[in-house]
Amino acid sequence: MTRVLIVDDEPLARARLAALLAECDGCELVGSVADGEAALAVLGELQPDVLLLDINMPALSGTALARRLAGRPRPLIIFCTAYEAHALQAFELGAVDYLLKPVRLDRLREALQRAQRRLAEQPRERTTFLHGRLRGAPVRIALDEVICLLAEEKYVVVQHQGGELLIEESLRQLEETYPEQLLRLHRNCLVPPARLLGLKILPDGRALARLDGTELAPEVSRRNLPAVRKLLRLG
Repeated sequence: MTRVLIVDDEPLARARLAALLAECDGCELVGSVADGEAALAVLGELQPDVLLLDINMPALSGTALARRLAGRPRPLIIFCTAYEAHALQAFELGAVDYLLKPVRLDRLREALQRAQRRLAEQPRERTTFLHGRLRGAPVRIALDEVICLLAEEKYVVVQHQGGELLIEESLRQLEETYPEQLLRLHRNCLVPPARLLGLKILPDGRALARLDGTELAPEVSRRNLPAVRKLLRLG
C-alpha cells in the first residue's frame, strides 16, 4: 500500500485530493496538512511514500520543501498546482509528476502509478527512531529528521524539524550506536553529516558549523575540526 500525504494550504483542495485518492487502488491517505513546515513536522511519524504537494503556500513553499527533501529516496513528490510556470523547476527537483488543478482522476492515477513503479525499484530502508519525551509524554522522531543533538545536564536535547524533545541516552551512547549517522562537533554536540552546510571561521580562530534547518551555529572543537573539514572537502 502506497502511503500518501497531502500538503496544500487550501482546505477545499485538500478535500478534493482526498476524495480522488480514495478512488485510486493501492493508495492510503496517511495525513493532510496545510503547509511545508507542518509536513516536515509529521514526516518522521507518518512515513509517507508520496507527497501530493502544492507549490504556493505560506511559510515554506512546495519547491522549498522539495529542496529540503532532495537526495532522499522517499517521499516521492507529485506537485499539484494551479500554475504551469513552475513545471521545469519541479522536474529539476526530481518530481514524479506535475498536475494542474483542478486535478483529474485519470491524471492522478497515472502519476501515482508512476510513483509506485519508482518505489518498487527502491529497497525499503528501515527507519531509525529516537525515543524521548515532550512535555512529559512519550514521543519518537526519525533519525533523518534530526538537526542536531545537544547535551544539557542529564538529558540530550534533540533539535528536529518539528521542534525539540528530550532523550535520556548520552551523546557517547548515541555516537557509538549510530557511528555512520552522527558526527561529533564538540563534546556537547552531535549532528547528522547531511546537515552540515559549511564552516564559519571567527576572527579568534574558532570554527562554527552552519547547519541545514536551523540558525544555531554550534562550535566545532579543534579536536573534531579535521574530520569536519574532511567531510566538507575543505582539506
